[in-house]
Amino acid sequence: MGMPCGPWRGVIEAYRSLLPVTNRTPVVTLLEGNTPLLEAPALSRTLTGGRVRLLLKHEGLNPTGSFKDRGMTVAISRALEAGVRAVICASTGNTAASAAAYAARAGLLCVVVLPHGMIALGKLGQALIHGARVVPIQGNFDAALRLVREVVADRPVALVNSINPARIEGQKTAAFEICDALGDAPHYHAIPVGNAGNITAYWRGYRTYHAEGCTTRCPRMLGFQAAGAAPIVEGHVVPAPETVATAIRIGNPASWQGAVAARDESGGRIEKVTDEEILVAYRLLAEREGVFCEPASAASVAGVAQLARAGYFDTAPPEATVVCTLTGHGLKDPQTAVAALEPPAPVPAELDAVLVAIGF
Repeated sequence: MGMPCGPWRGVIEAYRSLLPVTNRTPVVTLLEGNTPLLEAPALSRTLTGGRVRLLLKHEGLNPTGSFKDRGMTVAISRALEAGVRAVICASTGNTAASAAAYAARAGLLCVVVLPHGMIALGKLGQALIHGARVVPIQGNFDAALRLVREVVADRPVALVNSINPARIEGQKTAAFEICDALGDAPHYHAIPVGNAGNITAYWRGYRTYHAEGCTTRCPRMLGFQAAGAAPIVEGHVVPAPETVATAIRIGNPASWQGAVAARDESGGRIEKVTDEEILVAYRLLAEREGVFCEPASAASVAGVAQLARAGYFDTAPPEATVVCTLTGHGLKDPQTAVAALEPPAPVPAELDAVLVAIGF
């Protein structure tokens, strides 16, 4: 298939024939997609001993700083085509930011229901500045999703969470881009799992490209939940999920079955990683590769490290490629970065003091 020539025009125009849009669909875009696929040689050596080629799909470089923009361009475009005047979502932050921005672009009202006190400041700020009607509730994400489902049941409002099929369709374009960049699908794809829409979408994208004859294989899908919010791994709903990785702090994923299908059909794994493992990977990404992602994003790298320690990649094909999705930018959650590394104390404005501080 391949990416189109000329200026990038967003994922709908890039992959129109593989998306649920028509010539009548009014395309609402912020030129999302076309994000970098970065080689990670330092992490490959550190985490896998160079056993595999590790790459990072840096989705934090989308317009609102997360992968959600891929699905939102399709969902909001379809909502506008349907004639609704308002959209609504439940969110742990990134969906709220994306929905608010794309709704603003489309001239639609956006309503966001979110867990009070559980949203990273950067994401809340985005939803507010884009003019969303933000409703904090005294409950978690799962309660918020239940409420928005009830709102749309008999009202002319479009639900733009990933239970909206258009969201999954848009998000699958990241898999297309990876295949276009590599010339084939990777051997493994590692991804954080929260509400599980993204692992579902990537697997759909890989299968679609393979069916189109664009690739020779599909990857094994490797999903990673936070240990305190790992309902798929544990096999039951987690009523009070807890993790530093707020974007995946979800106890009852809406796309649970899609994630299980992606795991089983690809011959992959869904495992859990601790907050400590996530924060180690979070810092390694920044310090060794120069990539600042939000904590939830680092779950994919933490998971690869965990599997490598267990010998999972020992039987990998020669030159095997492992792509890790980094779902959101680190500036989404600046508090965690500051908390992880105590800011240095000020010194006098004198040369000797500065030289001592920097160790010269």
